[in-house]
Amino acid sequence: MLNKYARAFFTRVLTPFAALLLRLGVSPDAVTLIGTAGVMAGALVFFPMGEFFWGTIVITIFVFSDLVDGNMARQAGISSRWGAFLDSTLDRVADGAIFAGFALWYAGSGDDNVLCAVAIFCLASGQVVSYTKARGESIGLPVAVNGLVERAERLVISLVAAGLAGLHGFGVPGIQILLPIALWIVAAGSLVTLVQRVVTVRRESAEADAAAAVSAAADRGSEAAQ
Repeated sequence: MLNKYARAFFTRVLTPFAALLLRLGVSPDAVTLIGTAGVMAGALVFFPMGEFFWGTIVITIFVFSDLVDGNMARQAGISSRWGAFLDSTLDRVADGAIFAGFALWYAGSGDDNVLCAVAIFCLASGQVVSYTKARGESIGLPVAVNGLVERAERLVISLVAAGLAGLHGFGVPGIQILLPIALWIVAAGSLVTLVQRVVTVRRESAEADAAAAVSAAADRGSEAAQ
């Protein structure tokens, strides 16, 4: 839901920076790899220690690489299937690292097995939501539904909540409750989105199969008439 508008805005904002990196000889693939490494470091180093504010700052800095690398490729005229594959694959790695960081915190010093399980569910459901769309498209279906909570929503909700929860370390009382609330919201929203996509793929596949059957029957009728 956020992707359409947020991507257009940040693409315009980051275009000069992307052009600068190209002039410096940096490749889009290098930006993709560095961005993913930065997100993983922010999530898997800071979050398990309960340093949610600083972890979110680090992740936010590097997460924009997802927009910069594609912008660079388009400006340089070197967009490729490999670049798209690498970007999409490492997006899944980065997303998994974020929720793994939350899970590690709750499994350790956070001492909450329920929220650890919720964080793991967010991790798994996010991967499956992405897979359902990719798999549906790979078998020729449009998967014409955005869903309630896509990648942008998952990141915004969880990272904003984590950053605010981290202010507890600066003396802001009670604000740490925002992270558990956000994780429950992302978990529920991801489940709804998964159901939406499965239902959509089921409907589209039934329609495609019916259309193929009608076409095959028409072809047989045409052959018989000849």
